Amino acid sequence: MKILIAADMEGITGVVHWDQVNPSHPEYSRFRKLMTADVNAAIRGAFAGGATSVVVTDGHHNGRNILIEELDARAMLNSGSPAPLSMVQGVDDGVDGVMFVGYHGRMGAVNAILDHTWSESASGLWINDRAFGESGLNGAVCGHFDVPVIMAAGDQTLCAEVREIFGNTIETAQVKKAVGRMSAECLSPAASASLIEEAAKRAVINLRSGKAPKPFKISKPIKMTLEFAQSDMADRAALMPGAVRTMDQHVEYFADDMVTTYLAFRVLVSLAG
Repeated sequence: MKILIAADMEGITGVVHWDQVNPSHPEYSRFRKLMTADVNAAIRGAFAGGATSVVVTDGHHNGRNILIEELDARAMLNSGSPAPLSMVQGVDDGVDGVMFVGYHGRMGAVNAILDHTWSESASGLWINDRAFGESGLNGAVCGHFDVPVIMAAGDQTLCAEVREIFGNTIETAQVKKAVGRMSAECLSPAASASLIEEAAKRAVINLRSGKAPKPFKISKPIKMTLEFAQSDMADRAALMPGAVRTMDQHVEYFADDMVTTYLAFRVLVSLAG
């Protein structure tokens, strides 16, 4: 049984400010160690639950955050950017289940630490008129390959978001309670590690016994709507063939599958700058 751990940084233990996840800031080095520790807890839990193989994808910023020298030696690491499937690179390579570690709430969510959707240029994302964040977007790519999201770790808003998207059978580990965008009650690293490890273990046991969530599928054709923070961002995004500026800062794009939608999303955000 092969498990993919897709890791981000804003939802990692103790993170409450952009400085802590910015490679150019002195605090970053502390928090990449904590990111590695949270991921290691998920690896331990996955193997304890019966996984036979674990791959980790570093999905934050440039994909070079996890300290490979401190990573559990049983796991492989997808590192660097860009990668074809970005934050869920490797999900198309025989994976049975995916865990989201260090994930965060979608842009605009109430009481969500560092809420955003990929880039601060994107004010909102809708797929088939349903609001999405990174958990839904990446989970839909996993669903394209018939792979379920079985566990997630982050703040309480992220945990509620993934239950709403993937169903109540998803296992969650709440490592902090956000009381604003940059303030939270945080567990200690040791307490977080215990919660993450146990949730990961239960998630794999559930997957093996047929009790995990089903793959998250998006009905076709797929309509993606992006709202940008400024009109000039929408101007640049609308230069992409197939993209249509509909109203205000909104740009729409239609596709026949989720991978094409995902790639289009990444290009549109990149063009917006």
